[in-house]
Amino acid sequence: MTRAIAGDAPPAWWPISVLVFSATLWGLSWWPLKGFAAAGYSGPALVLLTYGVVGIAGLPWLLRERMQWRAQAGLLLLLTVVGGWANAAFVSALVLGDVVRVMLLFYLSPVWSVIGGRLFLGEAVSRRRAAAVVLALAGAFLVVGGLAAFDAPPSAADLLALSAGIAFAGNNIISRAAQSIPMLSKTVAVFAGCGVSALLMLAVLGTGQAAWPATTPLLGLALAAYAFGWMVLATATWQYGVTHMEAGRSGVILLAELLIAVVSATLIGGEQLAPREWLGGALIMAAALLEASDAWNNNTEVSR
Repeated sequence: MTRAIAGDAPPAWWPISVLVFSATLWGLSWWPLKGFAAAGYSGPALVLLTYGVVGIAGLPWLLRERMQWRAQAGLLLLLTVVGGWANAAFVSALVLGDVVRVMLLFYLSPVWSVIGGRLFLGEAVSRRRAAAVVLALAGAFLVVGGLAAFDAPPSAADLLALSAGIAFAGNNIISRAAQSIPMLSKTVAVFAGCGVSALLMLAVLGTGQAAWPATTPLLGLALAAYAFGWMVLATATWQYGVTHMEAGRSGVILLAELLIAVVSATLIGGEQLAPREWLGGALIMAAALLEASDAWNNNTEVSR
């Protein structure tokens, strides 16, 4: 997405509006996913038919830019694997579990970003970021049940949401390291990686749990609209917003995604949280806000 007049900087309100719109799409993405799941589609099947199909459609653009990413082909492959799993696991977690719980566990990704940035990129960890890590981990402990979490193993949705957050943090670290790879190539690679991850999930699940429902023309049209309309628009507006705004400011605005998901799942989906889970969610939100404000001060990158 570019401005109509080359060289003109967009007005300050424009990228903010675009990013809020993007956060709204991402925050409400659980709604059509739950609808498709009610029609009989498993999480991996939905990933394959949405992210995977878009990835295949984008391969010509990926090949067109091969001279630009050839020197960092290894990083692009790693981004394909890690970024692909992040989205595939996230969608599958939303289909299987409670939307609010999945979103809160996924939003531990700033914790993994801080740890990974320190280990792999040598990034400094300020006191503010260290406090964010502590708050987020404490919040996650409350969300998964506190001490009662040790009485039973976490659910499949919990594990998928946690792994999605870790992989998403890895996606951001790899993306920062892969400076010579064009943004379009990175995006297409991640979408293609989603399709590969979905195929692996389907193979592991077997035909019993991964049966394909009968697809009507209307349902097929809805899947295509979600893939090439909703998802592409959400991704494009996200990338545009974070490209034209300070990292810290965009990080604060993107917290709207979590708020929108929580409020919509409560009002529309009828989900409810115990007081302990609300407290955990508040701690995770505070941690994300601290991380975003620290990024603002240090001008580090925020990406999806």
